[in-house]
Formats: sequence, C-alpha cells, structure tokens
Amino acid sequence: MNRNSASLANLQRRTVLRAAAAVAGALALPSPLRAAARSEAITPFRVAVPQAQLDDLKQRLARTRWPEAETSGDWRQGVPLAAAKSLASYWRERYDWRRFERKLNTYPQFRTEIDGLGIHFLHVRSKHANALPLLLTHGWPGSIVEFMKVIPLLTDPEAHGGKAEDAFHLIIPSLPGFGFSDKPSGAGWNLLRTGQAWATLMARLGYKKWVAQGGDWGAGVTTVLGHLKPAGLAGIHLNWQFVFPEKIPEVLSAEEQRAVDGANKFLTEGAGYFRMQATRPQTIGYALNDSPVALMSFIYDKFHDWADPSSVLTQDELLDNISLYWLTGSGASAARIYWENANGSFSGGKLSLPVAASVFPYEIYRAPESWARQTYSQLVYWNTVDKGGHFAAFEQPSLFANELRAGFRPMR
Repeated sequence: MNRNSASLANLQRRTVLRAAAAVAGALALPSPLRAAARSEAITPFRVAVPQAQLDDLKQRLARTRWPEAETSGDWRQGVPLAAAKSLASYWRERYDWRRFERKLNTYPQFRTEIDGLGIHFLHVRSKHANALPLLLTHGWPGSIVEFMKVIPLLTDPEAHGGKAEDAFHLIIPSLPGFGFSDKPSGAGWNLLRTGQAWATLMARLGYKKWVAQGGDWGAGVTTVLGHLKPAGLAGIHLNWQFVFPEKIPEVLSAEEQRAVDGANKFLTEGAGYFRMQATRPQTIGYALNDSPVALMSFIYDKFHDWADPSSVLTQDELLDNISLYWLTGSGASAARIYWENANGSFSGGKLSLPVAASVFPYEIYRAPESWARQTYSQLVYWNTVDKGGHFAAFEQPSLFANELRAGFRPMR
C-alpha cells in the first residue's frame, strides 16, 4: 500500500462523522427511540434570560484563575493567554447579551415535542407565498447564531440582490442538547434520530415540498435526510461534503492529494477536542458547564482554526454564540453529539436525490468534485468559492446566500 492509500485507509478508520452508518443501523434502534411524541403542539417561544444568570456570568469571569502563558508563543498549544484574557475582558465589561436577545426575539421562535424531546426552532416565513421551505441545520461549536445574518437575505431576496423567485421560508432548529432545545436524558440521539425528528418537524409544519442544508454536524444530519428521503424533501445543499471514492487511485490528482492532506492534518493536529468529546463528553462537560472561560476558550479555538482569516467575525458575534452555550448550560449536552456519532468516517454514503454543494476554501476537508460525482448520482450544482471557511453562513453571509439561491434553483 502506497503512502496515499495508507493515509486514506487511516482516514477511514479514524472517527469523524457517521451518516451512512447511522442510516444502516436504523432497524436496530430499540423501540423507545421510535416512540411517538406525546404532544404535537407548536408553542411560541421567546428568550428571556434571568438577570441573575448574567450577573453570575460576570462574577465567574472576574474570578477566573488563569494559567501561565503558552510556551510556544503562538496558537499551537491552543488559545494564547493574551487572546483569552482580551475576549474574556470584553465579555465581562462590554458585551451586552440583551442586545442579542432582542435581535433573536424579532424572529418567530417556537418549541415542539418530537420523539419525547422539546425542540426549539426559528420559523421565518418569506412575504412571497411561493417561497421554498428551507431547513437549515447548524453544527458544533456553532448554533442558530450562525444563520442570523442570512435570514433577511434568504427570506427577502429582492432587498438583497436577488429575485422574488429565490425566496425561502426558513426553519432553523437547535440540535438536541443545544441552545433552547431540551437536553436528552438518555442515549440514542444520533444523526439518524435527529434526521427523523427533522422530517417529523417539516411534516408537522405542513410543508409538502422542502429542501435542507447543513455544514459540520448539520451536514451529517442533512446527509441522513438525503438517505431517508422523507416525504416532500426535494434535495439538499452541503457546504461540507463527506465523500470518498470506493477505490483509491494509485496516483492522486492535486485535488485528491489536497483532500487527503487536509483530512490527515485535521486528524493529527486538530482533532483533540473531537476525541475528548467522542469518548469523555461528561468529563470535559464539567469544565465547560462550570467555567465560562473554559467554554469560551474551547469554542474560540475552533473558530480561530476553521474560519477564513479574511472573514471578520466581531467579538460580539463570537460571544453571541458562546453566550448561548453558556446561558443554556449546553457545554456537556452539546459535546455528547460526538459520543453519539463516534463510529463513522469521512464517507457519508451514496445519495440518489438531488444534491447541491459549495466548497469554501478554508473548510477542514475539501472533497474533489470527481469524488462527489461518484457519491451523488444527481449532483445538480457544484461550485468552489474564493472566500470563507467552516462557518460559511456566519463568515460570508452574502456569498452563502448566493450559493443557496443557485444551488436550489434546479430543485424548485
């Protein structure tokens, strides 16, 4: 086996995501996981964090026991002390959660119970009656915050460089254990179960035709939906594609070599957080739920590693996302998504429904189009853009919106 084949074989063995594996295990799910929801009511929801929680956050930040500075003098050992102190100081002294809370509450939010778990979601309808319903799913360490800037672009395209026929109705749920969705009290909320819940949500909202989009774990859930093909799903868009060829070429092209090198770099240099959360989410959860600086640094580290350096995410935007994790106590429950989906690979399995894909240059792993065409039999749109990283909607909202408009046009 040559070096390239060995690298790819190693890649497949080491855990990243399981989409196809989750679908293959569907029939093995124990009966409690298939129990019908006790209530189908959809209840309006507003965010109102008690002031005592905000006061407690500032007190904890003020009492931080800081470690010594990193010996590497840079980011190789994690978030440098100076960077952590700077962001924590802004969080304590200048950041205003109420500003974000007011903004979030301008959008219609709801909760409904699916498979015994309360699910929170935004449901923002376009003024255009013929808008296409679009389900957007976030990942970790993201949240619904990632999509806030694209809501007006997608629901009101005429005001943002698009056409009325590009309009979407948006459904943006919080993953189980994240944000204002409930925290599972038992094991089993893997990608498959989440995909089934999302299909139930879209049916409950009465949509007869709809599409889905995701990156990170959201790409995993969206890929599962592509396998499940629930009623009404016309196609999907992915800004992180989990594709590997069935047979590895003896000689890799430049694009294929780039994909292998990027994935191996992630697995050897950047996957420590993944292994921790996939094997010991409860252990790391104590720190993430008890120390705001621990949570902040854990999340800040990934935004630094995975975002395009040319993308400008403000301190307020970073802290909107981090504060959502902190104020909902989601450090441990969100980490468990890795434990629930620990036995997978970069391959999401073959899909036969329409797929659109956008490749962002600073993505963790960038699949070649040739591999995608082997995996997606109906690849209706493929485009490589020149800006953006792992948090595409958050980093480059206009570019992201344009990609979704173009990618979903063949599915309308």
